[in-house]
Amino acid sequence: MPDLRYQWKNKKLIEQVSVLDGKLSPTIVLIGGSIFQPVLRRWLKQNVWIYENRIVYVGEAFPANTKDVEVIDCSNQFLVAGYIEPHVHPFQLYNPLAFAEYAAKSGTTTTLNDNLIVNLFCKNKKAFSLLSHLDKTPYNFYWMARYDSQSERYDEYEIFSDENIQNWLQHPKVIQGGELTGWPRLLLGDEITLHRLKLTKSIRKRIEGHLPGASERTLAKMKLIGVDGDHEAITKEDILDRILQGYYIALRNSSIREDLSDLLKGLNELGITNYDTFFLTSDGSSPTYYNGGVIDKLLKICLDAGVSVEEAYRMATYNPALYYNIDHLHGSITTGKIANINILESKNNPTPVSVMSKGRWIKKDGVDFKFSHKIDWEKYDLSPLEINWGISIGDLQFSSPIGLVLEDSVIMKPFTTYVEQNDDGLPNNTDINYISLIDRHGRWRCNAFLKGFSKSVGGFASSYSCTGDIILIGKKKQDMLLAFDLLKEKRGGMVLVEDGKLVCSIDLPLSGIMSDKSMEEIMELENTMHQCLVDRGYPHPDSMYSLLCLSSSHLPFVRITPKGILDVRRRKVLYPSVLRSDSF
Repeated sequence: MPDLRYQWKNKKLIEQVSVLDGKLSPTIVLIGGSIFQPVLRRWLKQNVWIYENRIVYVGEAFPANTKDVEVIDCSNQFLVAGYIEPHVHPFQLYNPLAFAEYAAKSGTTTTLNDNLIVNLFCKNKKAFSLLSHLDKTPYNFYWMARYDSQSERYDEYEIFSDENIQNWLQHPKVIQGGELTGWPRLLLGDEITLHRLKLTKSIRKRIEGHLPGASERTLAKMKLIGVDGDHEAITKEDILDRILQGYYIALRNSSIREDLSDLLKGLNELGITNYDTFFLTSDGSSPTYYNGGVIDKLLKICLDAGVSVEEAYRMATYNPALYYNIDHLHGSITTGKIANINILESKNNPTPVSVMSKGRWIKKDGVDFKFSHKIDWEKYDLSPLEINWGISIGDLQFSSPIGLVLEDSVIMKPFTTYVEQNDDGLPNNTDINYISLIDRHGRWRCNAFLKGFSKSVGGFASSYSCTGDIILIGKKKQDMLLAFDLLKEKRGGMVLVEDGKLVCSIDLPLSGIMSDKSMEEIMELENTMHQCLVDRGYPHPDSMYSLLCLSSSHLPFVRITPKGILDVRRRKVLYPSVLRSDSF
């Protein structure tokens, strides 16, 4: 793969220079538009010459050679660089390609993607082949390299070995380490992770933190260790603490935390008018959150909050490009950049009428272009889930003295359980359910009680989780068994059963985590499943994130993990998982 610093070969560079000399014609010329120049914070009337996937000239001149040139009159229109989403979890039912295709339609042409699921299920050689395949699409993919699984796994240091992480960090499309969810281990003296952070800094790549609720002293410690940025500020005080400790900050608006309006209000109250160290992110939200756009959706919030158009567009383009050291390719409409361009009808409407990515039209005059970028996911080990084992009523024995309370979509606290059970299961007059996390290979299980998820779910099974293991939730054991059997038949997904009948399901053929459908189709499926859960008493905004984060050990206060019920703060297993009798 070519080096990011200089990705065009000699022959192509000579051709690009020849366009300026008039020996070759540009591919596309955009004339008369008002172009946002982020360094000047000004809009200038200029022409843009594009040759294949690169901007070769920006200025007042018109090319001498116009043979077979597509000339677009952009008079009375405004041009900004393609938007950058710096924090994508491309496995929230959707897959990386589906998300990128959808995001690009509304102007977000560049994404920085979490490699967690790819790292869990693909060997490095195939994973890097997948990255190369995605690079051949019209979309701009970059990646972050995880340091840990964000759970408690038996195979943690096998999957997240030093060699594996080093290979990822040295890949040219990986521009960041993190997000760093295992930072409490660092404060306890974890030299393995410290070594990995030092490696990241030695090759001049950024480190993204995950520091919700961190104190001023903790922020200072993590800055000393090497963390550059964070996306977990939820108050103006959080923002100020991070600014004073030298952090770059991604202002977040997501499906579990719609913080952006309050954060912008806080910045105003603090008297902050310089936004150079801020970006915008949707933090890998659930699919239906994106109904209405991606970064353009966040830009609208900024403009409605009174942020100047120049500062808003810098946060969506130039600032992240500069921070990630990719400003030679992205972030502005200037000579030498990749041709990622959004054409707007108005400065105050950030959703473009036309979108270009890598010099190709994604949308033109409001009409989406169709591409046929199909991926043989099985070629990259993202195959349907093979469950060649079964469960019985004996697996659904629940006697844990510690239960889990879902306080909101993702925060869980412990409770001491005394639960009245009958032969059929649990009564419907409480919001207490059974929950079981079962190894995707059938080797172990961890059973507990879950409060705050629903009041009347009979049986629910999901292979969608941050570890890829099987989640069973419900009140009726027979419904839970049926839900598992239907999930097994589907080879991955989600299944909701009630009184022995299928109510709703989602197929997730890519390792049981992701769909192979379009974003629009996935939104419809998620919305239907979420509503079915709400109808049965699910009280929180985001049921998909609840499922994903049940075993995420970077969130307070207790989690159900492969090793058992975990006290997150003390990193102590309170109630261990057990080997299944038929796993030998």
